[in-house]
This record gives sequence, C-alpha cells and structure tokens, in this order.
Amino acid sequence: MTWQRVPHALQGLLPVGALLLSATMWGVLWYPLRLLETAGLAGLWSSLVIYGAALLAGLPVLWRFRRGLRAQGVPQRRLLVLLALASGWTNIAFILAVLEGNVVRVMLLFFLSPLWTVLLARLLLAERLNRAARLTVLLALSGSLTMLWEPGLGLPWPRDGADWLALSSGFAFALSNVLVRRLQAVPVPLKAVVAWWGVVGLAFLLILAGGVPVPAVAFPVWGAAALIGMLGIVVMTLAVVYGVTHMPAHRSAVILLFELVAGAASAQWLTDEVVQPREWLGGALIVAAAWFSARASLNTPRKEKKRAAKEVGDA
Repeated sequence: MTWQRVPHALQGLLPVGALLLSATMWGVLWYPLRLLETAGLAGLWSSLVIYGAALLAGLPVLWRFRRGLRAQGVPQRRLLVLLALASGWTNIAFILAVLEGNVVRVMLLFFLSPLWTVLLARLLLAERLNRAARLTVLLALSGSLTMLWEPGLGLPWPRDGADWLALSSGFAFALSNVLVRRLQAVPVPLKAVVAWWGVVGLAFLLILAGGVPVPAVAFPVWGAAALIGMLGIVVMTLAVVYGVTHMPAHRSAVILLFELVAGAASAQWLTDEVVQPREWLGGALIVAAAWFSARASLNTPRKEKKRAAKEVGDA
C-alpha cells in the first residue's frame, strides 16, 4: 500500500497505530529474551540468531527491490550504510548494556533518545518544533524520568561501560529514526532489511573479534530464537519504519516511549514485580504525550487537505 493511496482520514492514524504496535511489542520482548538467556543463548549470539532469521525472511524483499537499490545514488547508499550501522549498534549495545549493567540506569539513559531525536531532526531534517511540540517532548521525558528515576542510582550520567553502551544505544536509535525519515525515496521494507543487515553484520564481527564460542544449547532454543526473529522482529521493525517514515521524527520519538508503559505492565503481569504509583504516574504522562502527538499527526492530513483546497480556490 503506497502512502498516496491511503485515505486522508487514515494518513495520520496508520503511522500512530504502527508505532504503538511496535512500542508495545518491544516493551514485552524482554520476557522471551530472558527465557533465551536462561536457556544459555544470550548476548551477541541471541542477537545474531534473531536478526539473522529476520534477515532470512527479508531476502525476497532484497530480490524484489534489487534494481531500485542499485539505482540509488551515492548519497542515498551512504545513508543506507549509516542506517545499517546505527540500527546494528542500537540493538546490540542495548542488549549488552542490559546484561552488564543496572537495568534501571540502562533504561533511563537509553530513553533520553527523544532529546537526540529533536537535535538530529533539526540538524538533518530541518524540522522546527513549535511550542506544542516542545511541550509534548518535555511531557514525555518527564514521564520517563518519573518512571525510571531512583535517587539511590544517582544522576543519569554514564559511570561505567554499561552506561556508555546504553547512552550510545539511545543516540544510535535516534539517528536511525532520523535516517529512516530522511530516506523517503527508499521503500519501507527495504529500509527494514537494511536495519537487520546492520545488526547481523555487527554481531558477527563482534563475535569474531571477541572469540565468543558457540553456546551449547538444545536445538529448540535455536528454533525459538529464530521464530522470534521471523515473526516478532519482522513485524516490529516494519511497523516502526513505516511509522517513522510517515511522521515527523520528534513525534515518533514521543510515541515510541510507550514502550516503557508496555514494559512496566508486562513486568507486573509476568513476574512478581509490583509497579509503584510513581511508575503509573510516569506512564500516564507518557500516554498523554503520545495522545497529544497522535492528535497532532491526525490533524496534519486535514490541514494539508484544507490548504490544498484553498490554493485551488484561490487559483
């Protein structure tokens, strides 16, 4: 389905729905990853298998768009390579940070990404934020800090390797979203496959460089990881790439913070962890920010339609 064929009434709704779907799935992905780690498949190998399976599922996309990929100019190709590297580091650095460091600090540093998105969108996309957009980003970040802040952890500033991994992962996440937005001429499925290539390639290089041995796990564990990649990662990546492609970067960054809400709810449901009132308050702020951002996105096609009608009338 091309963007031009989508009715005006849905042009704002579909990207919002795609981002909320992706954020929800990412928010609960920690649980199967934790099960894989318990079974012996963790870190770099888990990333390699999961995204390798997603890449395998995406090979028909590469074949279908092979001519279009070759037709891309040198600047576009460079941006695609940068997208692959940014996406690869986003996922691998976050996984390693969660395994090595304090989860709360990792989440806090990673979800500073809306700040980087605003700055990068201004530099690379020339997106200007009006007062409502600035307030929405501030509301979302306030919700994130409310959910994740713990005085005993100290200021949200990197203190060790895991913290730097988390911070750099959030920056790479913001960069990849801005690049997805800029590569408007590249089909959504192709951008998703390029992102998977980045994770697989980087994970493979890190495994070789670190001499990480093949984990001795049962075949069903490998199969479960592959299934997560072919089903979950494919859907999540396509959804987030579609949403980011058709929405200003600062709005998509706000809506993607809904992952925190999904993570908190799934943790209370699937574990014995209890979500505190402070966390529910932070989640409510994030939901409110996502709602305001979605409302602005829904109004954009209507404004464009009215502007076009006015231009026709003036002509």
